[in-house]
Order: sequence, then structure tokens, then C-alpha cells
Amino acid sequence: MKVLRASAIVLLILIGPVSWGQEKSYTDNMMVNPSGKEDIKVVTNYIDALMGHKMDIAADLLSDSYVGSGPSFGETETKAEYINFWKEAHAVRSNQNKDFVSHSFRVVDGNLKGDWVSIWGTYTFTQNTIEVNLPYPLTAMVTNGKIARSNIYYDKLAINTAMGYELTIQKTIEPYLKA
Repeated sequence: MKVLRASAIVLLILIGPVSWGQEKSYTDNMMVNPSGKEDIKVVTNYIDALMGHKMDIAADLLSDSYVGSGPSFGETETKAEYINFWKEAHAVRSNQNKDFVSHSFRVVDGNLKGDWVSIWGTYTFTQNTIEVNLPYPLTAMVTNGKIARSNIYYDKLAINTAMGYELTIQKTIEPYLKA
């Protein structure tokens, strides 16, 4: 009897999420963005402005309430912080270039509802005579002709290693002494 009861519980655990808790499928929650070409142009103009050191144009393409996320989980930046980051980067980087492909889509409901542009690209630059290749995915929400939010991901450790930094791990027994 115990085996039958345990089997029934396992079966409900496995089948339950499939039959009762299904999320919407990709085709139910997403569609072609009717303003995709215009939104891609906004993001492309923004990236071109960043690469061309045209920070006024780049800032104008971000909404005043812009929030950028990434590259690490939990990292966010405001419009002012992001523009300042790029101004500082331009002061120490040269030979900046980009290569990317883009796609646009619309999310029809949920927390990510809106029109999005997805970029898959490579950013290259020289800093301290070192050439750095930075592959990245960037996804940006475009609202009223401006980038309202974005998410970017890239390997920060690979960049630091390419620049000559080394990762060192300092082991300490201190946390174990508190037990």
C-alpha cells in the first residue's frame, strides 16, 4: 500500500506541472513586432552613436526612465550612469568597432510586455595596447521611439583576463571558525 501511495504522489508531481501549471507557449505570448523596422533603427542608431562617441545622440535615444541590466545578475544602471560609463570608456579605448545582427518581436502580455529588439554581436576595442573581442547578446525594449530598458550579457572575466588581469582566490578559514 505504501508503494502505491508513493507512486501516486510521484506521478502527480511529474504530471501536475504539465497538465495544470502550463505556461503560455512561445506563439501564444509573442508575435511579429509591427514597428520592428523602426525599433531596430532606434537601437542601431544608438549603437552607432556609442561607437561614434556621439553621447548626446545616444542619450537622446534612451528614455529618461531607462534602466539597463547586466552583464551580471542584479546589476542595473540608470541613463546617467550608462552614459557616464561610455564617456569614461571612450577616454581609454580606441579602435572601437561593432558587428551585429538584429531581430524584433512583440511580447503580448506579462512582465516583459512590449516591443523588443534583440542584438547578437561582437564589440571590439583596444585598451592599453590590448585588442579585446567582446561577444554579447543585447535585448532592448523600445517605447515611443526610445530605449526604455535593456539587458546585456557578456563574460566579464574573459575581458579582464584579456586585459592581463589574473583571478586569484584568497582562501581563509575565518568563516569556518565562526561555526
